[in-house]
Amino acid sequence: MRRIRHCLIRGALSEYTEGFRAELERLGYTGWSREYKVNQASRLSRWLVEQGLTAGDLDDARLAAFFATMATAHCRPPTVAAFKPLLEFLRAQGVPVPTGVAEPEPCDGLMSGYRRWMITERGLSDRTIERYEKTARRFVREHAATGGGIETLTAQAVTGFLLAEASRGLARGSLVGRVAELRSLLRFLYVKGFTDAPLAQVVPPVPSWKGGAVPPRLPAAQVDALLVSCDRGTAAGIRDLAMLTLMARLGLRAAEVAGLVLDDLHWRSGELVVHGKGRREDLLPLPTEAGEAVACYLRDARPSVESRVVFVTVVAPHRRLRPTAVSQMVWRQCRRAGLAPMRAHCLRHALATDLLERGLRLPEIGQLLRQSDLATTAGYAKVDYAALRELALPWPGTRR
Repeated sequence: MRRIRHCLIRGALSEYTEGFRAELERLGYTGWSREYKVNQASRLSRWLVEQGLTAGDLDDARLAAFFATMATAHCRPPTVAAFKPLLEFLRAQGVPVPTGVAEPEPCDGLMSGYRRWMITERGLSDRTIERYEKTARRFVREHAATGGGIETLTAQAVTGFLLAEASRGLARGSLVGRVAELRSLLRFLYVKGFTDAPLAQVVPPVPSWKGGAVPPRLPAAQVDALLVSCDRGTAAGIRDLAMLTLMARLGLRAAEVAGLVLDDLHWRSGELVVHGKGRREDLLPLPTEAGEAVACYLRDARPSVESRVVFVTVVAPHRRLRPTAVSQMVWRQCRRAGLAPMRAHCLRHALATDLLERGLRLPEIGQLLRQSDLATTAGYAKVDYAALRELALPWPGTRR
């Protein structure tokens, strides 16, 4: 193994060498990554000296000028995000460095009120609030770009936004979500007096018939192949196996996997607390296979971090995984296993259809999947071909 060569910060930031290295170690950076970051800090430090500046003279414009000097024909200039650990460390030491935070938008005040309304009046979950606010910001920003204010909103502007969304090629489910998100914002604007007309009523519905689609069918053998394909020799592979096992054996959604915290794992009783839709909490039995996979990850692969979140990023700084990252992991793992790419929710469908083939009744499957409406679970009856064949009438002129 090659020896890691320690770098020194020379110039305006030389006094912070060891402190910055210790902070990087606390954040979970590997030895090589720590020295790379220290070397970048040294380049910034020397550039400040060349410009006749001190650490306190650093602002957004000068930081951008430094980034430009680092750009070459074979390398793009770094970003504020790459220097975020250094900037946060210097700020903690009392050095007035740039925050890297985007300038406030004109709609920030409106969005703050909208967020409070969703919390106090609607009681929405944090994940739903984040999704609704993201769409609301984009809608308000695009409307403002046309030169109009909120008070000038019209039905044409609302339908125009939805038509533009549909032209992007969104799936039907995503477009249904856009309709709900836009209606929520328009109700808020009308209730709070920002608009004179209840424009939520003019939002056109997306053609959608409950139970019209057939759930995707993924054989149990392919689910097992997906689990086997995880590389147990790497931290990422051990983590991905634990997440895949929870989704494949318990039917957890991607957001539910990402939202797990250490306190949700009840090892002595062999149970797991799942935070589902609508702030619902359910206590589920933790199967041996899933429990062993999670325990292996916590013992051998999870970075030593202060966060109570179970699944975190492998690369430092270690942060909680977002639901989209969990679903993207399933997509990548399918390609690695030689299967057709799919999203995380397909594993939930696969569990339901497998249990149906084993003879479990729909109410029992609905209990495991935590579905309050039995009509939702009944959709899985469409893939029970053996039972449906008994119900089908014979074709005229043939015998069954």
